[in-house]
Amino acid sequence: MTVAAGVEAARFRAVLGHFCTGVAVVTGHDGRAPVGFACQSFAALSLDPPLVLFCPAKTSRTWPVLRDAGAFAVNVLSHAQRGLSTVFGARGADKFATVDWRPAPSGAPLLAGALTWVDCTLETVHEAGDHYVVVGRVTALGEESGERPLLFHRGGYTVTEPSVVPVEGELGGFLTWPRPDDWV
Repeated sequence: MTVAAGVEAARFRAVLGHFCTGVAVVTGHDGRAPVGFACQSFAALSLDPPLVLFCPAKTSRTWPVLRDAGAFAVNVLSHAQRGLSTVFGARGADKFATVDWRPAPSGAPLLAGALTWVDCTLETVHEAGDHYVVVGRVTALGEESGERPLLFHRGGYTVTEPSVVPVEGELGGFLTWPRPDDWV
């Protein structure tokens, strides 16, 4: 399959697989039942106002439920939650049948054992190829955890060292994007 002139889908996926991502589960509740899916395309977007984004496929069966609910939670998975990632990455069975959870302020499920969580209301949605870019306004935040994150790299899970090396100097503000047009 060709993604664009000269770019093959398999090669595109292989090259971008070199970018290590965290694994999260985006959840919501439609008033009848909880829904959720595993997601690698989650990121902080803005500090003021506090915004995040994630990118569901247009073919997602979970996305329309989240959209209609108008709120969602992002559960950041720990390295010990590979199995949970697999459950929420698969289609079919009741994903919440064997999962402990409690409701966020929005009612979206917060998964037991997650590193932390972000509760959001739906801000805006943009079409982008075969996905949507969903922007959420952050309304509540979970506690921080000292556990290691679940990471995905080159088509599989990867392990990180238990220590964190602090970023010093100008790069200390990298995530916050302190200036509008540069990051160094």
